[in-house]
Formats: sequence, C-alpha cells, structure tokens
Amino acid sequence: MIKVLLADDQALVRAGFKALLDAQPDMGVVAEAADGAQAVRLAASTAPDVVLMDIRMPGTDGLTATRQMPAGPRIIILTTFELDEYVFEALRGGASGFLVKDTEPAELIQAVRVVAAGEALLSPSVTRRLIAEYATRAKEPMSADGLGLLTEREREVLALVGTGMTNDEIAAKLFMSPATAKTHVSRAMMKLHARDRAQLVVIAYESGLVRPGWL
Repeated sequence: MIKVLLADDQALVRAGFKALLDAQPDMGVVAEAADGAQAVRLAASTAPDVVLMDIRMPGTDGLTATRQMPAGPRIIILTTFELDEYVFEALRGGASGFLVKDTEPAELIQAVRVVAAGEALLSPSVTRRLIAEYATRAKEPMSADGLGLLTEREREVLALVGTGMTNDEIAAKLFMSPATAKTHVSRAMMKLHARDRAQLVVIAYESGLVRPGWL
C-alpha cells in the first residue's frame, strides 16, 4: 500500500483527495494536515510514502514544510498555477514534482504511483518553461565540485536532463539506446546524491552546467 499524507488548509480539498485516494486498491490516506508545521509532525509519526503538499498555506507554508520534511516521504507540490513562483524553490528544497490542483483524478492517482516508485513528476514541456522562468531566481548557487565525479558522457546527459529532455530524447540526441541513457542518468543521480530526476534538473542549473535560455 502507498501511504499518503494530505497537507492543505482547505478541508473540502482534503476531503476530495482523500475520497479519491482511499478508493484505490493500492493506496490510502494515513494523515491530514491543515498547515505545513502539522504536515512535518505527522510525516515524522506516520512515515508516509508520498506527501501531497499545498504550496500556499497560512502559517508554515508548503515551501518551508518541504524543506523541513524528515527523510523518506516523496513530496508532490500542489499549486493553483502551473508556473507558481515557489515551485522551483520547492523542487530545490526536495520536492519530487508538482501538480496543479485542477488536474484530472486519473492524473493525480498516476502521479502518486509514479512518485512513490521513485520517479520525478516533471513533464519535459513544463520543466522547460518552469526553469526558463525561475531558475535565475535560485539564491545560492551550489559548488560545481561534485560534477568532477561524473564522466564526460554523464555530464553531457546531465546537461540534457537539465533542459527537460526525456531518456528517449537524450538517446536520440547522443546516438545511444534509451536503456543506456537511463543508465547514465541513474549513475549521475547516484554520484550526485540526487533523490530523483527533479533534483538532477536543479543541480544542472545551480552548478552552471546549464543556463536559463539554453532551451
């Protein structure tokens, strides 16, 4: 079973998500939080697999709560706007992806399964627009020293991940099989201690390997 924690200040929104998720045979809601601070406390006590986190809540907002989350749960940011100014910072803080609140029920269910399985929830088109819009707002660039652990090919692949390319697109660009592209992505993730593809995108930009406008 995929254990889900809901964090949203609107009770009706939580009720709707809970009814939808509890109706699935492979998932269930283990806790509900009305603000970020409560979400962090409940995550520590219930150990959910996935947290659906509203980014804009009174008190402790979803961005702060994402940064304070204990290790373990994967976080999906819920936002009203696809290009919310806080989304990039949330990805930077450890979120695995984001969804707009009016997403179709089937897409929400699939998103929970994808993130629970360890994948990032970032469509290439949204990744490109999001980063082009907000990557320049990252406050403290990370050191590029870690990139020295990568082979030249892995650096190439990381740069393409940073532009929002899928494994299939990377494979076509670099004349390799999708399986080989996936292997390079996985190795880069391991060497850079990135939780998922979303974190690789952030690293690619913050290290200067890719810059906004190169899309």
